[in-house]
Amino acid sequence: MLTQSIFLQAETASPFSSMLPFLAIIIVFYFFMILPQSRKRKKEKKFREELKRGSKVITSSGIHGKIVDMNDTDGTVTIETGAGKIKFEREAISVELSKKYNTPQKK
Repeated sequence: MLTQSIFLQAETASPFSSMLPFLAIIIVFYFFMILPQSRKRKKEKKFREELKRGSKVITSSGIHGKIVDMNDTDGTVTIETGAGKIKFEREAISVELSKKYNTPQKK
């Protein structure tokens, strides 16, 4: 008798309830990992599109400079530094560091 009741309980469980934890993990993963990353990517793309001559920037390698020339065909910018002019890819410009560099510092 005991074994029959166990089998009956196993048959009444719906397949959706067994998949619910996996669906919850996927939803949480999307909202905490994928969505913020795509927002960050869009923000970086917008920043790089709004760059213009004379903008002060910092590259991801830490080089400070001012944009003197932009080439839209190959996606490069020429930055004037203390050592001279250097050509970089637009992707090499750090969004976070450049924003901090351009905001006025409080004393």
